[in-house]
Amino acid sequence: MPAPLHYATATDLLAAYADGSTTPTAVVEALRARIAEAEGTVNALTPEVLDVDAALAESERRWAEGTQRPLEGLPVVLKEEQPIEGHSATEGTPLFKDVIAEETHPLITRIIEAGGIPFRRTTTPEFCIAAYTRGQLWGITCNLWNPDYGVGGSSGGSGAALAAGYAPLATGSDIGGSTRIPACFNGVVGYKPPFGRNAALPPFNADSYCTDGPMARSVADLALLQNVMAGQELSDPISLPAPAPVRADAGLSGRTVGLVTAIGDYGFEDEVIAAVRGTRAWLEAAGATVEEVALPFTHRQIMQIAWTHLGSIMMPFVADEIGEDNFHLLEPYTRQALRLAQEAVADLGQLGGLLGEAEVQGVLGTLFERYDSLVAPISGTVGLLADEYYEHGISIAGEDYSSHIESFPTVIFNIANRCPVISVPAARSGVGVPIGVQVAARPYDDQTAFSVAAAIEAGRGAWFGSEEHTPGLAVPAGK
Repeated sequence: MPAPLHYATATDLLAAYADGSTTPTAVVEALRARIAEAEGTVNALTPEVLDVDAALAESERRWAEGTQRPLEGLPVVLKEEQPIEGHSATEGTPLFKDVIAEETHPLITRIIEAGGIPFRRTTTPEFCIAAYTRGQLWGITCNLWNPDYGVGGSSGGSGAALAAGYAPLATGSDIGGSTRIPACFNGVVGYKPPFGRNAALPPFNADSYCTDGPMARSVADLALLQNVMAGQELSDPISLPAPAPVRADAGLSGRTVGLVTAIGDYGFEDEVIAAVRGTRAWLEAAGATVEEVALPFTHRQIMQIAWTHLGSIMMPFVADEIGEDNFHLLEPYTRQALRLAQEAVADLGQLGGLLGEAEVQGVLGTLFERYDSLVAPISGTVGLLADEYYEHGISIAGEDYSSHIESFPTVIFNIANRCPVISVPAARSGVGVPIGVQVAARPYDDQTAFSVAAAIEAGRGAWFGSEEHTPGLAVPAGK
């Protein structure tokens, strides 16, 4: 294989298992060696080590018998937020460090039933609230492309583990950008499926902003895992029937793409907009007609709507879980989120939030009458420093934000959560941290999102597997 074994794609590993050039056990051994080499710098994994011996033995047997399943023998790192019966369920907070899960997330069950190997669990911010990954329980997760920078959040550990070569596949979840932001900063791909596409657990299966989905190092691998995840579960009556399997098909003949280079008063650093514009040639080479467009939303408008929604569901859930007596023990970003949500509900009210959501969805609906998909920025900045809390807000390209999450236009597509959205790498910044773009398609048009992302990936060229484009083949010194 052209890449070191720990950077091989899931697709390549399946081919290697089939021709006998490697085995699931050999891959796991290589991944463990990679973790020992790089984890002191990255800190992407929780301390819990899962027992994989039985799963490896079954995968070896199935490959020998020819009864392999779609993910047979592929190690998967799992976001700790997604529970596994009998294992930790900390929500990233020391307050829950001794809590043990009583049920398994349906997507993890699907991965296991498809032959995937639950390998390690990945770090998150407390209650998955921040767009960076640090907290009292696990410390700071750093970016192997440049360890001075963070990895995004809340699926930051999953993104960092993929970039560091710990596994070919990972799980994430997204309620405001929590899959796309880490994919962006780590140079990997992440999918926010449309609402209901992938089954989830109550009560957040009923939260129209929230989805669980796959992360990977290539669009083909992302499709492989998403096709396992998609489909109805009787335990989740909101989940939808599986669509036709998605493919990493980069053909865009006859398709129209809107290139979003401005969003209201959102501030974007020059390198971010250059990365978005840089996708145009690749999209046109794949057959698409591309036009630049602007979205009219202000960041305060978007976040007032979002905080009102979160203040009606997620934040009251967190407050109820922790109790008033423990408020002072929370991370600064958790306390800030609880306050901002409470203020938004008081200011806008549930009806005002719903009317605001309808307005945002109406604007996007009009755009999707003209364009099959939109390619937009994920982050205003090329990176957030790893050792900064940002609870005081942030300034980007001359625009001030009261909270760091307000600077990420990812939230727009949680308000419009019927749109499938993929984060795909487009460039690397001057500080070495990757820059991703988000590809949003019309509601429930999963295949178009995958096709546009595949065209960007094909135009950009190989990302992992060489000294130039793979982080940490020569591991940088830790902080």
